[in-house]
Amino acid sequence: MPLAADGEEPEIAAAKKGNILRTNGCGVQYRSQMSPANPLLVSFAERLRAARLETGLSVTELAERAGLSRRTLTEAEAGRANPSLVKLAALASGLGVGLGELLDLPLTAHRGERLALVGLRGAGKTSVGRLLARSLEVPLVELDACVEERAGLTLAELFEVHGERRFRELEAEALEEVLARGDRMVLATGGSIVASHATFERLRRTCHTVWLRARPEEHFQRVLDQGDRRPMRQRPRAMEELRDLLAEREPLYDRCEHAVETSGRSAEEVAGDVLERIGALRGGAPAP
Repeated sequence: MPLAADGEEPEIAAAKKGNILRTNGCGVQYRSQMSPANPLLVSFAERLRAARLETGLSVTELAERAGLSRRTLTEAEAGRANPSLVKLAALASGLGVGLGELLDLPLTAHRGERLALVGLRGAGKTSVGRLLARSLEVPLVELDACVEERAGLTLAELFEVHGERRFRELEAEALEEVLARGDRMVLATGGSIVASHATFERLRRTCHTVWLRARPEEHFQRVLDQGDRRPMRQRPRAMEELRDLLAEREPLYDRCEHAVETSGRSAEEVAGDVLERIGALRGGAPAP
């Protein structure tokens, strides 16, 4: 893994800033107290507090009316609690408002500074991702590694034992777990994530997405250069199959915010292009 400017790996440098508890096989685990507040819970907290102030109730008075502890209400108004439906109904009753009024919240996804790299295997997601993580001083997370960690199996074993359906389930679960860690990271996704509509849409709404595009020949050669001969094993039409797969997925990859050409370019050149396109990575509206 490339080193940060001061000779440290980016995850270690970030850890010293108090943002990371420990590293693992699919990235890092953030300290829960350092994780950014969930935007939806923050919106609910603001709505709840405003409704309470409008009725002229103190925290203690509303807690008593709703049959909840003062701590529960305090945590809810701070955006740190995720109340159950029963508690939400009790709060609405205590405020004298309808449940729908209390929960009329904006549902725009928060993307923060999450950058997701998308593309077929051999696109350069890991090598480019390492450079981007170093430049942005954020962790690099590889989603396939997270899937393997959850399954306790390699991807090949997972497909062989449980099939694609189970892989898709674990991929969706792994993405949610990664998103819950925080909103500053570079995420290298699996090449087939676009084949799962719900998971890919979730990715697009919660991350800034970049398609690392390459010619089929380059995808193929990069995989071989990594020492992986499986694409050629007992598959005389491997190159033709790759062309067909890329042609099939291109319309899906093209739904990413940005597309960066990697053919004939170094990882450093590609990473520089990505950084130029994403700018300071400020949060924004979800992709259309």
